[in-house]
Amino acid sequence: MSLSILCRYTCSVVQRYAQLSSPLVHRRCLVSSISLYKNHNPGWGSKKHTGKRKIQLQSLLLSMDPEVEKQLAPLRARCKEQGDIVRKLKTDGAPEVDVKREVQELKSRKKELEDMTLKLSPPDSFDRAKMNDLIKRRFFYDNSFAIYGGITGQYDFGPMGCDLVDNMLAEWHKHFVIQERMLKVNCSILTPETVLKASGHVDKFADYMVKDVKSGECFRLDHLIKQHFEKKMADKKTSQEEKEIIKRKINLLEGMTMEEMDGVVKEYDMKSPLTGNDLSDAVEFNLMFPICIGPTGTLKGFLRPETAQGIFVNFKRLLEYNQGKLPFACAQVGNAYRNEISPRSGLLRVREFTMAEIEHFCDPDDKSHNKFSQVAGVEVTLYSACAQMDGESAKRTTIGEAVRGLGLPSLGLLSTPMEVGALDFFLSDRSYILGHLPTQADVTVREALNQSPPPHFTHASRWYRHVESFGHNERLNFPGERRSLEQLTGGRQKGLVANETLGYFMARIQQYLLKIGVNPKKLRFRQHLSNEMAHYACDCWDAECLTSYGWIECVGCADRSAYDLTQHTKGSSVKMCVERLLKEPQMVDSVVAVTDKGAIGKAFKKDAKAVQEALASLSSEESEKMDKALSENGEYELNGYKLSRAMVPSFKKEQKKVHVEEVVPSVIEPSFGVGRVFYALLEHSFRVREDDDKRTFFSLPPVVAPIKVSVLPLSSKQDFVPFTDKLADALTELNLPVRVDDSTGSIGRRYARTDEIAIPFGVTVDFDTVNNTPHTVTLRERDSTEQVRMPIDEVPLTVKKLADGKILWKEVTDKWPKFVAQETTK
Repeated sequence: MSLSILCRYTCSVVQRYAQLSSPLVHRRCLVSSISLYKNHNPGWGSKKHTGKRKIQLQSLLLSMDPEVEKQLAPLRARCKEQGDIVRKLKTDGAPEVDVKREVQELKSRKKELEDMTLKLSPPDSFDRAKMNDLIKRRFFYDNSFAIYGGITGQYDFGPMGCDLVDNMLAEWHKHFVIQERMLKVNCSILTPETVLKASGHVDKFADYMVKDVKSGECFRLDHLIKQHFEKKMADKKTSQEEKEIIKRKINLLEGMTMEEMDGVVKEYDMKSPLTGNDLSDAVEFNLMFPICIGPTGTLKGFLRPETAQGIFVNFKRLLEYNQGKLPFACAQVGNAYRNEISPRSGLLRVREFTMAEIEHFCDPDDKSHNKFSQVAGVEVTLYSACAQMDGESAKRTTIGEAVRGLGLPSLGLLSTPMEVGALDFFLSDRSYILGHLPTQADVTVREALNQSPPPHFTHASRWYRHVESFGHNERLNFPGERRSLEQLTGGRQKGLVANETLGYFMARIQQYLLKIGVNPKKLRFRQHLSNEMAHYACDCWDAECLTSYGWIECVGCADRSAYDLTQHTKGSSVKMCVERLLKEPQMVDSVVAVTDKGAIGKAFKKDAKAVQEALASLSSEESEKMDKALSENGEYELNGYKLSRAMVPSFKKEQKKVHVEEVVPSVIEPSFGVGRVFYALLEHSFRVREDDDKRTFFSLPPVVAPIKVSVLPLSSKQDFVPFTDKLADALTELNLPVRVDDSTGSIGRRYARTDEIAIPFGVTVDFDTVNNTPHTVTLRERDSTEQVRMPIDEVPLTVKKLADGKILWKEVTDKWPKFVAQETTK
């Protein structure tokens, strides 16, 4: 069953059977083309198809300039060579330190390949200095406390920046929270130390730092080394051989340990870049802002480094709100804080930033998504871990193929919802063929399913009903060889992306980014290499945007497994789990606390019920642990309550029938760095007029543009005021942000001013508006500068539809005449 079956055989099959009149012959079936394809292709169902798939994918590379590919080929070969070394070490179970050393070398070669690829790519005319000038002049954002000299890594957003961020988040809320029916919370920024100790942030959330031994000035170690090396590379006295060595060390920096970086500092005798003083030995610096909660200073805490932990600690309440059912998702938007040692690159590395995070809780054994079929055809650019290790480029594919793989191997043994989804996806791009009988392959797949697929798998359900429509004896006589499902599929062939839910959110992330104006040619998903991924993560992809700073991570999308809820269960002794109904009841051995209700009631009074419930919910392991502690110490603390042996005299072993099992949900987490998306959006939408390189503007889509429309009276005469006011009021009533510019400057200059702040549409009240009836105005579109003349009463609703994306500008120009010149000028 390869993807080419239908296109090869549909015509011949229809011609062959069109003349036959038997009802059986005219029944339609998709999978029946299996046997026909097998006869023509002995390799059907085998792994030989992987070669064909690679050729198709590589065609994207071969379409590049041959001269460019010729220069990149040696670098690709070097990456593949090193990738093979890393794979072999992992296969052989080599020590972690050896694997890590070779991975560093791989990343160095990968960086070299990426740099050369960017260097050989067609030149981009983007001028960052011009964009930064426009951002400052129109106050999209600027350094905080600028009149006092400013603080590195902190920024204030001006009117345009605030409105742009608000519009981005409003669209994010519609796109994810509303359309995906998510829950939403707003949690405290002040976080107790115990919470972040459980999550791992207290012990592991750190960067390496050195100090100027005299002034005390601090420097982030990797940044200081890179800055020193860049200065040395620019020095004409540095030999080419030495430059090559330095270049390789820069590429290896990211994977170095603190001791290795410290060795580089000493090897090159690096000094403080500000004073020339000696530097201290490197130390770890925790990036969280420590705080004391309350006046006593005894309750230690931190400003939250991410918004996710607030969702995790409220999981039980959220599960209860969702009636105890999985899956469900919860979103939170808010500020997070990281005490960066040396912030730089503008908004890309700051100390205070806005995050928009989603935690999707799902069954760890069922990560299918009931809406995946809606996005399966979405094309994405994926830069997989294998491609990075082999020195290959990112590749275009559909998210359906990325998750489920291709052809019959993607079906596996049809034992999981994801594999049933793969069957539905396999059938989705095929139409039924008149005159084509089912085969024994259809029977094999039907028997493996054993029941009709869920209704949301529409293609698989329709196919199943069709095969079911044949009687038992008819199915026995279907043509073809009877084979087992394992023989039929050739074994499970996994896709690049770990599961449907992860793939679904990747597709939805791309749809959102494109909608707000990110350039699709400068967007890719990069998979984390194994050494980048947290030990608990199943799979992780970053949505990266290409900017003048290179590829930057804007959105992370990770399968975090059950790590977070498990850690908070350990840290709080509160179970973060879901009860899942068993297919059949089971008898299990359990250890149960025998309590003295009177003693507990006397000791805890109104809290006695909570204590009894906590004791009843203990697992066998927890009960045994408690029994041992009571025997040795005479007391045990449970959920903050101190219990004595008198309150729990004994524990008994018993068998009980259970109908449910407790499982800790897995978490799929899309995490948006709003400031980074904001910056990438500005770069991708920055434009310079072809006829005047001093006229710059932002080509933001109307849906996120801070102001939707401007109203520009051509004259300051009193006759123009009623028309200007009427238009502005009518537009405002439709909740459209409006800017009225009635200054005395020329209309060209006023157009340029409105373009600079990304206003997509402009309405001009001119002399024809005042002198002629019916009263008309001109409507201008920012990017094309085209104008049409239309009745004044039609303008508000037209602009509203344009701003909401309900109609396109072309529909406006098709309906109304293009404006050339005024008929009257007085």
